[in-house]
Amino acid sequence: MNEQLNNAPCGFLTLTKEGTILSINQTLLITLRYKREQILGEHINTILSVPAQLFYQLYFVPLVQLENKIEEMHTSLLSMDGEEIPVIVNALPKNRNDRIEIDCIFIPIQKRSQYESELLLAKKEAEAALLAKHQANAELQKALEELKQKQSELLELNEENQTYKINTEKQLALARKIQETSLTDSIYNEQIEIASYYEASNDLSGDIYGLYQIDSYRYGIILLDVMGHGISSALITMSLQSLFQRLISKGVKTDAVMKELDNHLHNLFQNNKEAWHYCTAINLFIDTKEKRIEYINAGHPPAFWQNMNGQMEELHSTTPPLGTFEGINFQTKTFTYHEGGRLFLYTDGVTDPLGTDFVCSLLHENSSMTIAKLKDQIIGSLESNLKSYDKSDDQCFILVDLK
Repeated sequence: MNEQLNNAPCGFLTLTKEGTILSINQTLLITLRYKREQILGEHINTILSVPAQLFYQLYFVPLVQLENKIEEMHTSLLSMDGEEIPVIVNALPKNRNDRIEIDCIFIPIQKRSQYESELLLAKKEAEAALLAKHQANAELQKALEELKQKQSELLELNEENQTYKINTEKQLALARKIQETSLTDSIYNEQIEIASYYEASNDLSGDIYGLYQIDSYRYGIILLDVMGHGISSALITMSLQSLFQRLISKGVKTDAVMKELDNHLHNLFQNNKEAWHYCTAINLFIDTKEKRIEYINAGHPPAFWQNMNGQMEELHSTTPPLGTFEGINFQTKTFTYHEGGRLFLYTDGVTDPLGTDFVCSLLHENSSMTIAKLKDQIIGSLESNLKSYDKSDDQCFILVDLK
């Protein structure tokens, strides 16, 4: 690294596509209070806060792959003594020596409050100068010039903030597109029909689900609801989604899937209790050959099972939510069916406006209706009730018909 780049007025480092730090300039080392040998060869997570680690994995890496660059992304670095440093990062991948390297520039953005304080101080000095008759005209002029300069700096900051708002809205739209793209498709065949509905309360959702055909007669279904709403919950759902998709699609047992998800949440927040999140979840394994259903409900609203005679049964919670207590023993419950039946899984964003009794009656009264029509009827009921209900929760439900 040449001398000019090493002492540039902004942070610079180079990463491998896997996130290993290959080089870092002296400016960034001073900002982070690290020595060069403590950083080189380490993963980028070493200098990222916990939210920034999630943001890097779920947005930085996909954006580099999709757009081949990063422009004005807001994130935060973590110094050696634990100070969180907000920065703007620009990044550009390069092909060097037959491998992809990512050059990153980091610009700290901690000056706004300092500029505002200086502006207020300059204003007070100007007012004092006007009231004090004995102050020389030269001193008054100087104070006014300082005020004018600070106002100009504040205008520039306001323009930067407006740009940041626009860029954030673009990033949220892209994040929502990525989140919705990750959802699995409905399944329709001679053995089973599975339909789903998903609607976020904000730009991003804390609800996530997966529908998987493991082989010719086995199916896996999972529905999760992460605590809270917005960006933080959405980041966690995407982190969990990549894990349960890999496990369920390989036919991993229900209890093992839930254990892995629970361990993932505990490991994610073990060093930051303030960022701690938990989630409710229900996971089902359906064997259409043996006509057997296994399930685990971890603090989630009870699913409904309706047999061919129209009789209803609730699949109640069997364990606390994921991420609450370590060492939970996830016990699988099992039941069989003969001629078929119907399952209805949902998050509380569905039953809060409609009520559990209404949903139960709707299923009972329309037991012979196709799930496509029943899905439309439930959505219509939600839209009607939301006119008098303040929508503040994500909405998601899954309908399953077994033949």
